[in-house]
Amino acid sequence: MIPHNPIGWIEIPVTDMDRAMKFYETVFGFTLERHQVGPLDMAWFPSKEGTTGSAGTLVRHPEFYSPSDTKGPLVYFTAFSGDVAKELGRVEAAGGKVLTEKKQISPDHGYMGLFLDSEGNRVALHSRG
Repeated sequence: MIPHNPIGWIEIPVTDMDRAMKFYETVFGFTLERHQVGPLDMAWFPSKEGTTGSAGTLVRHPEFYSPSDTKGPLVYFTAFSGDVAKELGRVEAAGGKVLTEKKQISPDHGYMGLFLDSEGNRVALHSRG
């Protein structure tokens, strides 16, 4: 058994950091912490040490990052409301597009939904209920 989850950090590319921060803060109801690290413009998602899940950030760098709608990895966010339909319900008003409404994965694994964020990234949500 491994001592922790194997994913240590996630970076979601953006082209407009202000717009992307507003989108994620609106959909999830939390505040991102913005940092300039040399040429990287980053907005860190809230995280708590010793909990399940991975930390991550929105990241903007004109040479090294570009959003992707169907290529590459798919990031799943936990729907802390307990119901992915609630977060999905805020996506379009925040400037995104719902791709897949809430649907059951299986009775044991809960529910998921897919959306495009304000930058054009395909992102997923997961909840047990």
